[in-house]
Amino acid sequence: MAKLDLRKQWKHLYAPPAKKVELVDVPELKFVMIDGRIEPGQAPGTSPGFEEAMGALYGAAYTLKFMSKLRKEDPIDYPVMALEGLWWVEGEEFDISTAWEAFTDRWVYTLVIMQPDHITPVMFADALAQAAWKRPNPALARLRLASFREGLCVQTMHIGPYATEPATNERMHNWADENGYRLAGKHHEIYLGDPRRADPEKLKTVLRHGVERIGE
Repeated sequence: MAKLDLRKQWKHLYAPPAKKVELVDVPELKFVMIDGRIEPGQAPGTSPGFEEAMGALYGAAYTLKFMSKLRKEDPIDYPVMALEGLWWVEGEEFDISTAWEAFTDRWVYTLVIMQPDHITPVMFADALAQAAWKRPNPALARLRLASFREGLCVQTMHIGPYATEPATNERMHNWADENGYRLAGKHHEIYLGDPRRADPEKLKTVLRHGVERIGE
């Protein structure tokens, strides 16, 4: 059986250093995706819709993994990739330093989990049917299989609780300013640890943000 490890293949995108900010060009990649928004009065950690979306996403991702591993022709085994979140605030310029307190219940998100190239729309449709049969979840109907190219971005590894992300994001902002770029697009988080189990001070999250060169 063939084995595939996307974490190793894309190590520069999923294991950046914590001590410096890097400029990366993220190519077109394939994901299972779901869109949503945080309900008024809620936060990502308390939002019922966010939890439902995560459950649907993981359910489909693990079903696809086992379908790939158990297929009769050309079986391929691979580890499920990390959960990722693209975040923004509709009608506002995103600033994570104020978004936590001022805009939490107005946050809009797209949650994604990267998929190998051999995952097809037919496999995805079959996975949704299997996941719905094993563990019904209305959010499964909102999942989609799609590719997108994030392009030029700055990124770094944030180590510590989510509440301390603004300081790391400020480092990224300063790096962009000093090197002739401006932040553009959506705030991107890649969750490499489980906040329910990990020591908050050791929690690892890749922070990424699209950039544009000033003057272009």
